[in-house]
Amino acid sequence: MPKPKNPWPPGVTIRAVRAEDAEEVAAMTNLPGFRAGTLRLPYSRIEQTRRWIEGMDANAVNLVAVLDDNVVGNAGLNRHGGRRSHVGNIGIGVHDDFVGRGIGRALMSELIDTADNWMGLRRLELNVYVDNAAAIGLYESLGFEREGIFRDYALRDGQFVDSLAMARLKL
Repeated sequence: MPKPKNPWPPGVTIRAVRAEDAEEVAAMTNLPGFRAGTLRLPYSRIEQTRRWIEGMDANAVNLVAVLDDNVVGNAGLNRHGGRRSHVGNIGIGVHDDFVGRGIGRALMSELIDTADNWMGLRRLELNVYVDNAAAIGLYESLGFEREGIFRDYALRDGQFVDSLAMARLKL
């Protein structure tokens, strides 16, 4: 059966992250909007990012979205082991200048397709800060459901913020 037309915005390519993407990925993760949605500390170094890319686990899938030869998004899927080998954890971020253009949806769609059709995962999990309404809306539109709140989950810009646990089950 042919795969349906991809949901990517015009001109966007989704591909596996490469070591040579380290500089662009590090620069993107240092942007204030990108960083605000993650657990990353300020001032990511290119060398750290390159080591992270080169040291990825074999059970991990890490993608970038590329537009006009520039990395504009990054997303990853990490499979758990043992008795949770049916579960994957998702992380995603989009370049501050490209939010709201469908890049997050394209990245998430590719991760979900990989989880469902290539890894046989039954459960996908993610955490999102409770004040990130756009991301929560995206995740809900893709079948993720709210499961609970982690109070004072992380320190962000001097304030503790709550995180929403979300999951998508493939039954």
